[in-house]
Amino acid sequence: MRPIEEQTILITGATSGLGRELAQALAKQGATLLLHGRDPKRGLETVREIKEATGNESMQFYRADLSSLREVLGLARQLISGVTRLDVLVNNAGVGFGQDTSKREVSQDGYELRFAVNYLAPYLLTERLISLLKASAPARIVNVASVGQAPLDFDNIMLTHGYSGVTAYRKSKLAMIIWTFDLAERLAGTSVTVNALHPASLMPTKMVLEAGWQTMSSVEEGLKATLRLVIDPALENVTGEYFDGLSLAKANPQAYDQPVLQRLAALSQELVSGYAER
Repeated sequence: MRPIEEQTILITGATSGLGRELAQALAKQGATLLLHGRDPKRGLETVREIKEATGNESMQFYRADLSSLREVLGLARQLISGVTRLDVLVNNAGVGFGQDTSKREVSQDGYELRFAVNYLAPYLLTERLISLLKASAPARIVNVASVGQAPLDFDNIMLTHGYSGVTAYRKSKLAMIIWTFDLAERLAGTSVTVNALHPASLMPTKMVLEAGWQTMSSVEEGLKATLRLVIDPALENVTGEYFDGLSLAKANPQAYDQPVLQRLAALSQELVSGYAER
């Protein structure tokens, strides 16, 4: 990898919680930062505050609502036309269990919200940015997943019956891990690595506090684990792995089922096809 001060790093969901802490830590080390969020006011405040705290002026805010695949595609277009390199993509943005975990929510495209935001959005964004990442290689993709994982049911992928916000969240995170493994295979030999991690359990982030769950870990713990995947030279050739904090771990067994990988890949292409072509 290039020295950190020569790297350009994109962090989605960078205006609060783990994403913001990661942005500030990387800003201190001199990286050029591309920070994503859906609230323009909060985004500009985040940029200003991190600049003031670190003295790093090399950062820009990009607004997009990841519940809209059209906006995801628009974000990718802005990045492709606006930056010359991308050394690291951190897919961190996501939605949690919801305040009412029995209430099914849908994205702007009519897809189950957690599957759409936590999986389909990073899937589409990353697929559109792969050429830029390859051109910047060695490069890294870091997917912020969760130890909370539930097997996918392709006959009820949008959870139109038997809905639970917690289960929806866990399924979306397993989908992200399955895709991580599939993408790592596809990018073998390109010097672009792809890994997923569970940063820490129930950090005091907005999504955890909103759900009323008892916190277990600090954001600092999650930051340490995530930062390691972004910058540790020892991980330069590590790809297609799932980490629980600082340790290599095993995901749900479904993540290692090749027919599942193939079925999710085909479904994902089908779900985004109408947007990816525009």
